[in-house]
Amino acid sequence: MKALNPQSAVTGAAMDVIVPRRRGKTVAAAGAAAALAALAVFGLWQLLPRGLQVPAADVRIATVENGIFLDDIVVRSKAEALHSVILDSVEAGRVEEVFVHDGAVVRQGDVLFRISNPQRNLELLQRQSEHTQQISNLSNLRVGFEAAYTDHQRRLSDLAFGVAQAQKQHARNVQLAARGFISPVALEESADALEQKRHVLGEEKLRHTTEAGVKLDAVRKMESAIRNIETGLTLVRATVEALVVRAPVAGRLTDFKLQIGETVKTDQHIGRIDDPARFKLSAQVDEYYLNRIAVGRRGRVKQDGQDYPIEVSRVYPQIKDGRFSVELVFTRAQAATLNPGQSIDAQITLGEPKPALLLPNAPFVTDSGGAWVFVVAANGIDAEKRPLKTGRRNNGQIEVLSGLRAGEQVLVSSYAGFGNAVRLQLKK
Repeated sequence: MKALNPQSAVTGAAMDVIVPRRRGKTVAAAGAAAALAALAVFGLWQLLPRGLQVPAADVRIATVENGIFLDDIVVRSKAEALHSVILDSVEAGRVEEVFVHDGAVVRQGDVLFRISNPQRNLELLQRQSEHTQQISNLSNLRVGFEAAYTDHQRRLSDLAFGVAQAQKQHARNVQLAARGFISPVALEESADALEQKRHVLGEEKLRHTTEAGVKLDAVRKMESAIRNIETGLTLVRATVEALVVRAPVAGRLTDFKLQIGETVKTDQHIGRIDDPARFKLSAQVDEYYLNRIAVGRRGRVKQDGQDYPIEVSRVYPQIKDGRFSVELVFTRAQAATLNPGQSIDAQITLGEPKPALLLPNAPFVTDSGGAWVFVVAANGIDAEKRPLKTGRRNNGQIEVLSGLRAGEQVLVSSYAGFGNAVRLQLKK
């Protein structure tokens, strides 16, 4: 057996071949897997809802359009009497008789009801007694004044006669003294007697003048007091007469509900009397229009197929529950079938019609204040919140100043259920 050469021994080394690794296929497979995963994620993302989900049937969508903005508003108004007289109780008391009923047409001076008040009757008796007493006092004062005047005139007459007699005597004494039949002393005494009588007469006249002035002033004061008493008596009589209440004007009695036996208080509202022929309209208007409605604004109402022009006569700017009050009057004829309390639509013109970008005046304005709106995407599913600037409004239209384009669709129903959501997804 031939021996093997160790240098030529057969091994498997010559059969091993280094094969290069194929990385391209691995990368391709990984890429494909990643793409499939990305597609799956994108598909799932597309399937997931984006924004608050809202049933499409629960919302109203409108299209932004170019049109003519009609600068007027329509308000619901109520017919009221143009002229009314309020009936308030002047006196308190118990209702004894009621002569008319609510809704009756009364004439001026007609008795409406009668009340009783014993206190007023007692006051009237006291005033009458006081008046009688003062008149009696004045009469006595005047009688005394006349008696004093007569007595004074008698005294003046006596004093004047005495002066005349003394004057004659003194004249005779002067003649006698000139002839020497009486002494100078006797002549001087005669002159003094005449002067004394003249002095007494002058003082009597002065006393009478002073006394007459005092008595005349007393009479005038008493007459003034009597006039005051008569004024008070007139007032008391008026209060007693006011217990029988009469219609101050002619018209229709409204809100009159007195019952016999009822106690009426002073200044208690009893009812009113309305002009049955002429009416005005009272309306509540949204506070948004407060700065645009003023006295003199024109408008119209439609009744029985005919237009009747109206005008704003009063504006009450006090805001209550988001509204203020206005009064409207007919500038010409009024509807013949108008009745108190009847409701009627009144159109008030605020300006001239002008071209504008328009949206319907819908509930969304109340929730957003017209400052933003949900705009529906082209797919008709997604809706996104967008700022909005609005201008004038009327009952059916809102003027869009910026934020929207003609043809875009927006949600115009209420936003109350959307909370703070900025995106919506409409579910079919």
